[in-house]
Amino acid sequence: MHDVDEKVVASEIKKSNNILLVGHILPDGDAVSSLVSMSLGLEKLGKRTLAIIDDEIGEYLLEFPLVKEKIKRLDSEIEQMMFNEFDLMLILDASSPDRIGRIEKYLSYFHVIVIDHHITNTYYGNINWVDPSMGATAQMIYKLLSFLNVDYDEQLATMNLLGIATDTGFFKYENTGAETFRVAASLTEKGANISYISNRIHGNTPVEHIYLYRDVISKLKLASKGMIAYSLITLGMLSKYNILPKDSPSLVENLRSIKGVEVAMVFQEYEKNLYHVSLRSKEWADVSKIALEFGGGGHPRAAGFSIRTDNIDFEIQKIVEYITNFLEN
Repeated sequence: MHDVDEKVVASEIKKSNNILLVGHILPDGDAVSSLVSMSLGLEKLGKRTLAIIDDEIGEYLLEFPLVKEKIKRLDSEIEQMMFNEFDLMLILDASSPDRIGRIEKYLSYFHVIVIDHHITNTYYGNINWVDPSMGATAQMIYKLLSFLNVDYDEQLATMNLLGIATDTGFFKYENTGAETFRVAASLTEKGANISYISNRIHGNTPVEHIYLYRDVISKLKLASKGMIAYSLITLGMLSKYNILPKDSPSLVENLRSIKGVEVAMVFQEYEKNLYHVSLRSKEWADVSKIALEFGGGGHPRAAGFSIRTDNIDFEIQKIVEYITNFLEN
């Protein structure tokens, strides 16, 4: 079912008392915020929830309240609980089934509702509430919980605002509309602490990340007359500074900030020969179309995909050539 709204989703939620919440691999602020906020909100309505991700969560996000407590990593015990104790699955902020990792193979066993704001969503649920006009999936969560008359406290408001703030680049990206500001204002009135969120995200950088940034900049390359900037983060570079792959900064925003650059790209090795490619554009290039070409997705100004290769230099050149042609045509 497509083209639904929060009313349809709310109706389905009211029918279930045991609700499974699923986030995407390589979890970001919006994914974590949406899972925790939905879990807290539904529990206030008397629902039992289990929030899961088939991946590790970055240390900077684990510092936020209740993230460790509310979000579990998929394992055999969680799999057993899924089948025996839950009947409704809400997938949050994941544009395609491959984005939920191994949980994809269980989709047919559940009534699945997808809640997402990515324009590249493939509508893989039984019910799909997809709204690319929203600044973040967390903004949709606010809309849903408000419709369900959930009573917000300071903790819920702050965790809900986390996803909106991070996915809009703290309200500076193109996906920040008037409604985004209205929701942020409402959450602030309910006790959300934007200063706390900002300090945890922007004022908490380990010095090892600064050293890594130095090495990433040393590998910086430009193409297409300076319109493309790209670099590489390898496992060896991370190991040099004792940084785990899950805790590595993407640094792609830093490359996008270079004068004259329209598309920035960082290749990060997550495990041997497996790379996640982060794409950002500044003004006009739709990087979601580029990501789709390589099996990924995202937004017009922020997207990504993954590749597995034992020759990353060859893949980089192939992708750079594709983007060069994309920009020139």
